[in-house]
Amino acid sequence: MAGRIREEDIAEVREKARIDDVVSQYVTLKNAGGGSQKGLCPFHDEKSPSFHVTPARGFYHCFGCNESGDVISFLMKIDGLTFGETVERLADKYGVQLRREEGGVQEERPKGPPRQRLIDANKIAQEFYAEQLATADALTARQFLSERGFDQEAAATFGIGFAPREGEVLFKHLRGRGFTQEETVEAGLVAIGRSAYDRFRGRLLWPIRDAPGDTIGFGARRIFEDDRIEAKYLNTPETRIYKKSQVLYGLDLARRDIAKSSQAVIVEGYTDVMACHLAGVGTAVATCGTAFGDDHARVLRRFLHDHEEFRGEVIFTFDGDAAGQKAAIRAFGGDQNFVSQTYVAVEPDGLDPCDVRIKKGDAAVRELVARRVPLYRFVLSNIVGKYDLDRADGRVDALRESARLVSSIRDRSKVDAFAREIAGMIGIDVDEARAEVRRSASRQERDARGAAAGTPPPAPPRSNLPDLRDPRFETERETLKLVIQHPMAIGRATTDLGPNDFTHPTYRAVWELVEGAGGSVAGAGDPGWANKLRDSAADPEVASVIGAIGVEPLKKVPDAAYVAEHIFRLMELTAARRISAIKSKLQRTNPVENPDEFNKMFGELAALEAHRRALRDRLAGPTQ
Repeated sequence: MAGRIREEDIAEVREKARIDDVVSQYVTLKNAGGGSQKGLCPFHDEKSPSFHVTPARGFYHCFGCNESGDVISFLMKIDGLTFGETVERLADKYGVQLRREEGGVQEERPKGPPRQRLIDANKIAQEFYAEQLATADALTARQFLSERGFDQEAAATFGIGFAPREGEVLFKHLRGRGFTQEETVEAGLVAIGRSAYDRFRGRLLWPIRDAPGDTIGFGARRIFEDDRIEAKYLNTPETRIYKKSQVLYGLDLARRDIAKSSQAVIVEGYTDVMACHLAGVGTAVATCGTAFGDDHARVLRRFLHDHEEFRGEVIFTFDGDAAGQKAAIRAFGGDQNFVSQTYVAVEPDGLDPCDVRIKKGDAAVRELVARRVPLYRFVLSNIVGKYDLDRADGRVDALRESARLVSSIRDRSKVDAFAREIAGMIGIDVDEARAEVRRSASRQERDARGAAAGTPPPAPPRSNLPDLRDPRFETERETLKLVIQHPMAIGRATTDLGPNDFTHPTYRAVWELVEGAGGSVAGAGDPGWANKLRDSAADPEVASVIGAIGVEPLKKVPDAAYVAEHIFRLMELTAARRISAIKSKLQRTNPVENPDEFNKMFGELAALEAHRRALRDRLAGPTQ
């Protein structure tokens, strides 16, 4: 029985398989001086490169995790291979003929087919599917590609194929090439029902390759209306060689450009990767049927040479719809995985890169990437944009939601910069934004501690409305008490009041009923005034409030000074809110880009400040 591989053959493999050539298929290496190269370690997560390769000695060592070895041990660890599998793989690649000693003890292999057999099965399947794309049955598949601007050369570049609609065509082909049923199933190409059948049937196929270029799986797109499987895309299931959380489609083609430019573009689909590459954006990759996660980031960082001494760019492309915004928020949560600056590129028309290329051409795809904006700015802008920043409550709500997102990120060094961004977008003081981020972080920590202890989170309030007794609304409540209880005393003093002077929605609703009834003048001399207002309320809560403030004692006898104090104070608070809103908008407006709007607001601000001073003077009364 053939036993161990001869030592001289193993030595020849080590000699011919240059360690820097092999390692650079997984890690971007840079010259470190003294005949050494360095990069980010593939065996542990790090921010600064501590993984060194010395080609002259055929050796690698990581000063961070202390992993070390030669080209064989490197491949064994990174790809999960046995010693024999690794030697066979390198020998096949570098043209070394392996011989085995007779009668020796063979290396114990893991259960299941050898890893190389799974790779070989996928390679042969890819070649078979690519040939099928030229058949008459694949006309619909070719039309699909043509409609998206992909010709025969593009299909060949990306290895695209077609799976015949018959159930066992590939399985029979692989059996004819010497593969067992177990090997085809383990490779993810064949499934077992009542019998073995091809996993992909009647679909357009993209081969998914690892960084060195080996086909390890497929992505299959539905193209026939009568396809019994409704899902638009099917992917190879998890196998020994295919882990979707660690695979990036197009990385085999993009890795050199990524290393050269220190830029990676993350798109959402296979056709988007193709469109980008054909348009001149050779750094595009995509996930395979899953969201971009931490493992994807770790894989990408190794090729980006992403560390504190050298910062590159990671650019996400998303659709402009709600799903795209949700994806952007998810990507923002993983922003701290990268030292490189993260960006987002969104076409204003909401088109993905493939559609951009079809409708606008290659240059438009390049421009899409060139117009990138920082990811954090895009995400926070989407949150802030949901609120009316000209309203005080809108600015408060925008601040709270933005602060919740920012306080949840793990990289605390970025929090202050994001708080500044929030302040600029909303138009508030930076210290106010920082304080809200701190409060939000404290609430999250408190809730986390409670969850760990089994304590349920506090019950949400029964109503989203603020407490009517909140001191912020005291002047509004007291003014309405005057209007309902003493309409004769208040007379025409409320002429200049309006609904916007009441910030609590319930108090505003009460005032609107007063206006609808003819104003406080209409209540003078009418003993049923309060009952009439209450009966006109369609909302039970508003009716209840009218009943309460109709009997609630005033703080003092309502003389003219007391009435004026509340009316002018209410108007002064409205002026203060309007001043705050204009200041916020001025802070958000670029005077160079929008000079007319800026000057108009500046004039309005000056007029409001004068009005506010006049109201304060009237509140203070005549001077002695």
